[in-house]
Amino acid sequence: MDSQQATYHTPVMLEESMRGLDIKPQGIYVDATFGGGGHSKELLSRLGDGGRLFAFDQDSDARGNLPSDPRLTFVQSNFRYLSNWMRYYGVEHIDGLLADLGVSSHHFDDGSRGFSFRQDGPLDMRMNKSARLSAADVVNEYDEQQLASLLHLYGELRNARRVAQAIVKARAERPIATTMALAECLKGLFPREREKKEVTKVFQALRIEVNHEMEALTELLDSATTLLASGGRLVVITYHSLEDRIVKNMMRAGNTAGVVEKDFYGRSSAPLKPLTNKPETPTQEETEANPRSRSAKLRVAEKL
Repeated sequence: MDSQQATYHTPVMLEESMRGLDIKPQGIYVDATFGGGGHSKELLSRLGDGGRLFAFDQDSDARGNLPSDPRLTFVQSNFRYLSNWMRYYGVEHIDGLLADLGVSSHHFDDGSRGFSFRQDGPLDMRMNKSARLSAADVVNEYDEQQLASLLHLYGELRNARRVAQAIVKARAERPIATTMALAECLKGLFPREREKKEVTKVFQALRIEVNHEMEALTELLDSATTLLASGGRLVVITYHSLEDRIVKNMMRAGNTAGVVEKDFYGRSSAPLKPLTNKPETPTQEETEANPRSRSAKLRVAEKL
């Protein structure tokens, strides 16, 4: 696995993640985003013979990174179905869950997956290759208002309506089927010095929509909170403000709105205790070695 993992994905904030999990050698853990397997491999190295690790990834490509280890169970599924799978395997409680929410280097580097405009390829962006909705479907079939709304919500674009208008105008001439075709129709919409960053936001918004990422994240956090044993750890690495806001609110209040509910005596009923008042960020050495980690934020919470 090691040589392939090096090109597939470099694990972000590896030591910080393991420290946050506070691994018990005989514990049961979940890696909700297996990817290249870097985090899982390190976690396995810290587990004893009686420990167990369940690794989730909806992308079939991840299977090629699996180590041969009887303590590891691979689940090819979206992590939003965590509760169902743990019930299937007879697991009532887990001691920790790690989720690195970033898109792997493999997905960005593989032009055929359509996640980036760095190279031409089909406008796809599906994490699960068998899923119905692709980015091309969204770009060519959503009406202008739908496009503007998702670009504003998921891309946090100030000129979302103008971008949506440009997409609708371009697709009226011919369907937008490739990453370069989409990037081409966005030219001139942003100041040159910010163009790359803004186009990246457009691609981010489409990816989130195609993969239902915000809904899946909320379901994962709900399930993890229920499954964690008392003292169990939840460790999440986010890469943009939308993800981070949901994670922060869930860890602080137990809901995505961040509203702390209290009982008759004014005591918080939040099921988790945040262990990171402010998110941890990568070291300068890591960001220099792995530019993908620059926007990473790591938060840790403990089950009460």
